[in-house]
Amino acid sequence: MAAHPYQAQAKAEIRLSMTQYESLLVTFGIPLLFLVAFSLIKVLPLPHGVLKPVAFLVPGTIALAVMATGMVSLGIATGVERSYGVLKRLGTTPLSRGALLGAKITSIAVIELVQVVLLAVVGLALGWKPTGNALAFVGAIVLSSAAFAGIGLILAGRLKSEAVIGAANGLFLVLLVLGGMIFPVTSLPGPIADVARLLPAYASAHILFVASTGAAGSLTGSWIVLLVWAIIAPLLATRLFRFE
Repeated sequence: MAAHPYQAQAKAEIRLSMTQYESLLVTFGIPLLFLVAFSLIKVLPLPHGVLKPVAFLVPGTIALAVMATGMVSLGIATGVERSYGVLKRLGTTPLSRGALLGAKITSIAVIELVQVVLLAVVGLALGWKPTGNALAFVGAIVLSSAAFAGIGLILAGRLKSEAVIGAANGLFLVLLVLGGMIFPVTSLPGPIADVARLLPAYASAHILFVASTGAAGSLTGSWIVLLVWAIIAPLLATRLFRFE
């Protein structure tokens, strides 16, 4: 029996992702560099009550890794494929737009799984001791993956490849600063911090931090923000995506 177009494309996307060594170096290297460097060199402010940087940095770098893979790597790679006409040719096959985007999200989910395991292992070696809610931690990663992949695919489906590269990297830097991944959002000016709390980067990092530490505080707002982004971004990507 022939494989469903989605299944065949998902397998192809996974194989392709695993051979893009430059992209893998960035998506694995940057989060690991941040985690190790800032865990050992105590130069960043920490949330109130957090004694070890690694307790804040492990969930933050996991959120960073998911964002880098889903939004930047996926967005740029898909934008390049679109500019070279690869997606146009796929559009003539039985593969639907939704199946194509689903296959791409599946491929980055595999990479993100490896990233999370690697960062967790390194974090444990650096003294990270997770004590929170594992189910909430996993749920936040799943929703974050959907949200950032959706954003990356929106950029890839509407912009030229050169513009996708600039937009994805620029947005990555903005969300890195506003996301509370490397330093707490409370370090930002009040109005900027209020805006940051409406972004998927902060919601992702905040939930992962609380879920892994058992820190006090309500997560209702962050769950709502992350869930909205995880639903709307992929839906918009499916609606707005163009094969050429």
